[in-house]
Amino acid sequence: MSDKLDQFRAEIRQWIAANAPSDWRAAATHEDFVASQRGWFRKLADAEYAVPHWPAEWPGGGRSLAEQKVIYEELAKADTPRLLLSFVSTYHAAATLMECASAEQRDHYLPRILQGETWCQGFSEPNAGSDLAAIRTKAERRGDTYVVSGQKIWSTMAQYADMCLLLVRTSTEKAKQAGITFLLMDMKLPGVTVRPIHQIQGDEEFAEIFLDEVEIPVSQRVGEEGAGWAVAQATLASERGLTLMELSYRMRGAMRLLTGEVAGTGLADDRGVLRDLGALCTRVDAVSALADRFLQKRMDDDEQIGDASIVKLAYSRCLRAWADLGVNLSGLSGQMHTPITFGDLNSGNWMADFMNSYAWTIAGGSDEVQRNIIAERMLGMPREPKTWMVEAGQ
Repeated sequence: MSDKLDQFRAEIRQWIAANAPSDWRAAATHEDFVASQRGWFRKLADAEYAVPHWPAEWPGGGRSLAEQKVIYEELAKADTPRLLLSFVSTYHAAATLMECASAEQRDHYLPRILQGETWCQGFSEPNAGSDLAAIRTKAERRGDTYVVSGQKIWSTMAQYADMCLLLVRTSTEKAKQAGITFLLMDMKLPGVTVRPIHQIQGDEEFAEIFLDEVEIPVSQRVGEEGAGWAVAQATLASERGLTLMELSYRMRGAMRLLTGEVAGTGLADDRGVLRDLGALCTRVDAVSALADRFLQKRMDDDEQIGDASIVKLAYSRCLRAWADLGVNLSGLSGQMHTPITFGDLNSGNWMADFMNSYAWTIAGGSDEVQRNIIAERMLGMPREPKTWMVEAGQ
């Protein structure tokens, strides 16, 4: 197996060397970014490297987890573009369709995703972020149509999406989770308005979606009415594992950007700087090792509840430290210009990296949520304070 993996790795490296874009960070507008993302996805799809996690009946699908790891390792090491525009499509939407949708829905949408159709996620609302069960976007059934009104927020790249995974409320008479329904919505339908959210560093990675009497056919429902909560769990469970490993490898590769700030300057003789750089190198290597160990446990079918939370928490905190040191080493020049980075991490645009790093303490489950999962589900700590602590006023 090792020889086959080595051969596969050599094949991937050769393909990347011949096909990876070298100037992808030079995109000056959002339109340039979108074109670059679509072109890179098309190349990967044509080479059958875009969806190795899909079943074997799809081009490039059916790869073992070890082979998937090789693909993402090599893409990360070569600093190729992350597939930001198609991430929801190939992971969240694909997992939802494969696990929960009808055969007709799968046959209709999955080939379109592989051809480059982009999806966004309409889950969070202004008053329902971490508590998705509190959504209020209303869907009223009228014959063979749901009429939907409400608002979604923090939808990644919704302004470029063709389709949306949409959670709506179809009942308020039962428990909050029981009244949620899952719909597939065409973003071009009348009544759909998308407004990009302009971020502090110039990005427009997220958007708001306003829904005004949008008519969605009942045939676009996934699962039964009121079963949307269970469908959403399949959606949200699809992104961990390889993503964490890829991100940790990208951060390790980007250590060269930090050493570049030190090389050839007076900082190279500063013991404090060398101490901080050495400590961060050790920390980045540790996060990569954690991610590798987590993926190996998944390959060995030994993954435990909370393992992914440990890696996610370690990565988000380390990313903050990485960007913070970059800002400090770059001095005033690193704070003067914050070009658009389109959510790119470890770019060497230090102030943009610094601000983007804070988003990762929330994205994919906040640090606080990860700590709760580790404490309660791995360590067995109680949710409620013990009686003696309450009585003692602690």
